Amino acid sequence: MRLLVIGTLEGHMTTAVQIAMKRGAKVATTNAIGEALDNLRSGQGADLIMIDVRMNVASLVEHLEGERIHVPVVACGLEGTDATTAANAIRDGAQEYIPLPPDADLIAAVLEAAAQEDNAIIHRDPTMKAVIALADQIAPSDASVLVTGESGTGKEVMARYLHTKSRRAAGPFVAINCAAIPENLLESELFGHEKGAFSGAVAKRVGKFEEANGGTILLDEISEMDLRLQAKLLRAIQEREIDRVGGNKPVKVDVRILATSNRHMEDYIKEGKFREDLYFRLNVVNIQLPSLRERPMDIALLSQFFAKKYAELNAVDEKPMTPEAVAKLEAYHWQGNVRELENTMHRAILLASGPSIDENAILLTGTTPSAATPRPTVAPTPTPQPSAPVPPAPPIAAEQSETITETAPVGENFVARTVADVERDLIIDTLDHYLGNRTHAANVLGISIRTLRNKLKQYSEEGYEIPDAGASS
Repeated sequence: MRLLVIGTLEGHMTTAVQIAMKRGAKVATTNAIGEALDNLRSGQGADLIMIDVRMNVASLVEHLEGERIHVPVVACGLEGTDATTAANAIRDGAQEYIPLPPDADLIAAVLEAAAQEDNAIIHRDPTMKAVIALADQIAPSDASVLVTGESGTGKEVMARYLHTKSRRAAGPFVAINCAAIPENLLESELFGHEKGAFSGAVAKRVGKFEEANGGTILLDEISEMDLRLQAKLLRAIQEREIDRVGGNKPVKVDVRILATSNRHMEDYIKEGKFREDLYFRLNVVNIQLPSLRERPMDIALLSQFFAKKYAELNAVDEKPMTPEAVAKLEAYHWQGNVRELENTMHRAILLASGPSIDENAILLTGTTPSAATPRPTVAPTPTPQPSAPVPPAPPIAAEQSETITETAPVGENFVARTVADVERDLIIDTLDHYLGNRTHAANVLGISIRTLRNKLKQYSEEGYEIPDAGASS
């Protein structure tokens, strides 16, 4: 995790940096925005920028966007600062606002959400043990590795594992998602550009290959790369040199290349969507990650791991799982694999109302709570009778949800409601609990900042009240 701090290191700002360093962050500091931008252009790189709120946050964000430097920005300021300061920082483009003096748990949550670098591979199933054994065997080499598998199986986690086990572990690990960047910008992101190479190229900038020099570069979702750019990538791999956009001389690079894909690459090659020669260059070693369905012995182990993780993040007691809950998890077809299981256990921690996590707290994707987890205390009647003393609850109206959430125990208030309704209330209540802090809420919910923002935009458009970003009450 690389943290770039912009501002005068005095008092509480220094404390925040010390907390970040204790959490494993590698910290670089600058006193001015221009100096910080020069560092980023030169390839020093950063996973997160922390800026003093007294500086021009809007100018920094504008330069980052104009030069397509994708680094999240967090503003920091004294807790007693003008109440509008946090809102202004968010409006100017900061993703979050951290009040000073800093809270160690909040700093940790921000760093984890930005880096998402949990390299632990939890396993005991023989199928996964064989995969880890192969990874351990080839990790020390400089061979290119293609990691394949379904979405959610942990391909990037495996790539980071390979890096940490390699001789390049002390060097940088630089990841780029080939599917997330438009085709006309990806070349510049990979290889860099010279000043004036195209509209918006206001200064020379090194690309991800140069940034990863001496370390490892991960080409995530490589199968989505355009064929024209595939040819240039092939040359970079063969010659160990790259050409910046607009440059007139090649630049030597020393990187190990890892790539991931959730596609059947052989089919892509037959369809003419991927170069066969590039495939053979990348696929020196192939690590095929099994789906969660193919490693059933890991389901209970992973569930316990995620339950402990999110109990700590939510500051609640760790709870054991009942045999019925484990059986329900093991019987489910995990289309979203480990990622889906993690989100399921996060929900379970928040929904469990008793001393343990029972099957009622296991809310599976694509099912309604009433259908997936029938309550034994409620008689199964397809049509509730008016005279019944406690009829099944009707769908909760938006204006009623807040009252019910406050009066009903967690885990008791979602019978006969849709998954979408439960998810909406869970997201809004979690955001409200963390005082509008988007980064902390997303981390606790186990979703990305982008997903959270999209959900909140949808809820706002539907007329629901959303806690203000950076709210203090």
